[in-house]
Amino acid sequence: MADKLNVIPLGGLGRIGKNMLVLETSDDMVVIDIGVMFPRDEMLGVDLIIPDVKYVVERQHKLRGILLTHGHEDHTGALPYVLPRLKAPIYCTRLTRSLVAAKLKEHGLLGQTILRVVTPGETINLGNMQVEFIRVSHSIPDSCALAIKTPIGTVFHTGDFKLDHTPVTGEPTDLTRIAEIGRQGVHLLLSDSTYADIRGYTPSEEAVAGVLGKIIADAPGRVIIATFASQISRIQQVIDAAVRQDRQVFVTGRSMLNNVKIALQEGYLRSDRNLLAPLEKMKSIPSERVVLITTGTQGEPMSSLVRMANRDHRRIGIQLGDTVVLSSSPIPGNEAGIYETINNLYRLGAEVFYSRIAEVHVHGHASQEELKLMLSLVKPKFFLPVHGEYRHLVMHGEIARSTGVPEQNIFVLEDGDILELGEQRGKRAGRTSADDVYVDGLGMDIDRTVLRDRAHLARDGIIVAMVTMDKATGKLLGRTHVLSRGFLESGMSDSMIEKMRQVIAESLNGARNMDDRAGVDGCIHDALAGFIRDETGRRPMILPFTVEV
Repeated sequence: MADKLNVIPLGGLGRIGKNMLVLETSDDMVVIDIGVMFPRDEMLGVDLIIPDVKYVVERQHKLRGILLTHGHEDHTGALPYVLPRLKAPIYCTRLTRSLVAAKLKEHGLLGQTILRVVTPGETINLGNMQVEFIRVSHSIPDSCALAIKTPIGTVFHTGDFKLDHTPVTGEPTDLTRIAEIGRQGVHLLLSDSTYADIRGYTPSEEAVAGVLGKIIADAPGRVIIATFASQISRIQQVIDAAVRQDRQVFVTGRSMLNNVKIALQEGYLRSDRNLLAPLEKMKSIPSERVVLITTGTQGEPMSSLVRMANRDHRRIGIQLGDTVVLSSSPIPGNEAGIYETINNLYRLGAEVFYSRIAEVHVHGHASQEELKLMLSLVKPKFFLPVHGEYRHLVMHGEIARSTGVPEQNIFVLEDGDILELGEQRGKRAGRTSADDVYVDGLGMDIDRTVLRDRAHLARDGIIVAMVTMDKATGKLLGRTHVLSRGFLESGMSDSMIEKMRQVIAESLNGARNMDDRAGVDGCIHDALAGFIRDETGRRPMILPFTVEV
């Protein structure tokens, strides 16, 4: 691989989340971000989806470091699950380091991990690569782009970014430094594509301040504001607006409490009031002087806002006069859960503001004109759009073409594709495994058949047939027991159960080899499945259970 660079996306291309990318030379390798993706509704029992890191594990001897662009879960959330397999120092900015440290401590990994803080503008050496962290604006402070000098040229990775000239916290994107790097020459640009389908410019975070301030000022009772736990700038705006109206701010939700505590300790949140006061204190304050910040903008079943909407929260109930604000945009696939939560809030008498009816949110990603500006400043020879659904990647490729990047130098890839770059040419050089790895409780890498079985059970229910047989003769002993769960709403009638027993007996009378347990179970399964399908039109999961005596 002399004078060549392999670029391998292991997540983040084609779907939102699970961001992970590998840069590999002949002797060295670095990883950029290792994030999670949240499961779809049909992925029953799955908590998280993380990248398949097999490619990196097999080349562990070359791994020089893990680079984190910022502290969002879709860029850092998989670290506790993959670090036992990947031994390398992690490099990131201060807030990102604090958020990651809290996560690793929870999983008992903090003492086993090297976490090194890098300040924007600083350069680190990782084998034959040099990495400079460059300040960018996003929806969380301390976000960075990466300029990586490799043996074949500079790779510039934007991370998640937008061009916010009036950020609420932190400083604007360092366009001066980015332009300077562009003048020096950039071989490959990897750029955030999440909002490549949105025209114009992304509004500044400041645009939300006036709307939130007016809502809080006009609300007759409590104001409950839901936002992402990592949206530190938005939380600061809520605090500032609440103070102007002499309201006390309370915080609920495990991730929200953790992040607010960290942001206060690190100086990324400012308040002269106790934001971490216990919720019990809220009862002694008039409703019109209360603002509550919570999680649950995406309709997550266990989040605080959803539990309030479902009357399932231990300490907080929605009451007439409450004003609820969902300060976020729906992530694709979450719409049903979000609108169900909004409906339930209305049923309980709350007034609800959300992005379709009020400007209570601006996103943290560059829109088309900002993407064009980034391309114009960096002037890359090769371009690889990252972070987005496939349509976003294609549209971003078209934007790059409009700014002068040659079509043959634009690569729209999918997770697992290997892009091989030389000094003059680039090509797809094969594929590697980039499957989803499912996290279920403490277990990982659940087989897809498990998910299929769970979906089958949820949709059609289960029937268990318990058969006792004579070990010597293979004949049935006693009555066959038939149980069902989730099959028929009113349960199975006695006559249907009796018919099933007859079907089982007849299937075993015709069985050729009664010594073969699998063969016996198969006979029972096939006979019952055919009978139930003919009688009810349904296909429940059937589990024969034979006992020999």
